Amino acid sequence: MGQQETADVDEVFRVETHGIDPIPDAERHGSAKDLFWLWFGSNLTFTYVINGALAVAFGLSFLQATAVVVISGLSFFAISAAGLGGIRTGTATLVISRAAFGVRGNLPAGVLNWVVSIGYTIVNTVVGTLALEVFLAEAGLGSGTAMRALALTVTLALTFAVAMWGHATVQFAERWMAYVLAAGFGVLLVFLLPGADTAAPAEGPGLSGWSLAFVVMLAGPFSYLPMPADYTRYLPRTTSLKSITWAGALGGFASSVALGIGGAAAATRTDMTDAVAGTEGLLPGWFQPLFLALVLGGSVTNSIITLYSSSLNLQVLGIPWSRSRALVISAAVTAAGSLAALFLTDFTTSLLSFLSLLIIVFAPWGGVFLADMLLRRCRYDADALHAGSGGAYWYRSGYHPAGMAALLAGMAFAALTCDSALWTGPLVAPLGGADLTLLGSVVSGLAYWALARRVPAYTPAAA
Repeated sequence: MGQQETADVDEVFRVETHGIDPIPDAERHGSAKDLFWLWFGSNLTFTYVINGALAVAFGLSFLQATAVVVISGLSFFAISAAGLGGIRTGTATLVISRAAFGVRGNLPAGVLNWVVSIGYTIVNTVVGTLALEVFLAEAGLGSGTAMRALALTVTLALTFAVAMWGHATVQFAERWMAYVLAAGFGVLLVFLLPGADTAAPAEGPGLSGWSLAFVVMLAGPFSYLPMPADYTRYLPRTTSLKSITWAGALGGFASSVALGIGGAAAATRTDMTDAVAGTEGLLPGWFQPLFLALVLGGSVTNSIITLYSSSLNLQVLGIPWSRSRALVISAAVTAAGSLAALFLTDFTTSLLSFLSLLIIVFAPWGGVFLADMLLRRCRYDADALHAGSGGAYWYRSGYHPAGMAALLAGMAFAALTCDSALWTGPLVAPLGGADLTLLGSVVSGLAYWALARRVPAYTPAAA
């Protein structure tokens, strides 16, 4: 558990002292609407514009790409529901997942999740830095290595400061940045959507095009699965579970779908190989500096929640430090990775390829976690989650056989059907080039349901 440095009060612009230790009822506060702004703001990121454009690049028409964007956006209902355990236990998602995998069995996914969190934080930091660098150059403040270094420093500082203050400040920043970003991206959509070519392409996308479009659009939401309870653990126990699910889901759905459709529309009008440059070409000159500010702001809002959760992640892995001290580790690695990405030209491409490959693990992990949550009806023994070898979730030497077997089954399916830059599964060609990696979550979830539903330990415990 995280050490406590001062009085345990979760206030804006005051360093949060709680980590993965359970939040006492007396210190809980907030309402479900806080989750709407958290997920709405953190997903107002230019990444979804890029993803929508990629769907068209894979051969889909504008209307087909729009259908993929909308269907993929519905995945935020599962992401939001994954936070329900937080209100029951008062702790983070990767602590709750010990119930599904065992205390030791939970560690490998914990390590990989930290890598993914830091990886996406680096990618967002780089995107924000490059946008700010161009903004400064167009403002006549100069360019070159020194200006890029300044842009990186500013981007890191904005992200680190908010994440360091902690939960209350994260929610506050996401809400107020969402107001500004929503207005700005709304204007952007006014310029992107009119004139979209709705005609079907001469050749259909085929199964390969459809599957790749879904993988790209769903990879972002799936990457959030290990963190929703991080942001529900402070809510009062009396908060409606339905309101929690709907508030978070609608927030993530609204921003991701709107920007994804905008990206698809832009791709039917111009070359989006360089998405920032392509989008700029569709905008009037007066709006281009504001557009760059939107790219920076969206990168920061997304990085804030991934960096914050990474500090809780390190505590789950056994770092005996407070959340704020653990965050310094994540921030230092993010800074080092961002420096490499900005000054080693092939680093970003390699990092993105690596992160895309990790869906082989995280799609099945999510399937097991969600299946376990359904079996327990979101009821856990909160004390046992922190009890180690003396608790009910120690199982066999710290591993839960059903959870580990189901995870491996899902990973095997995902690996066989994955089509990424670093690995192509042997079943991709027989399937006509289809990438079915995400169905690894379905395989693992069904396997877990079959293996675990008869185990006495899965009788729902008291909340």
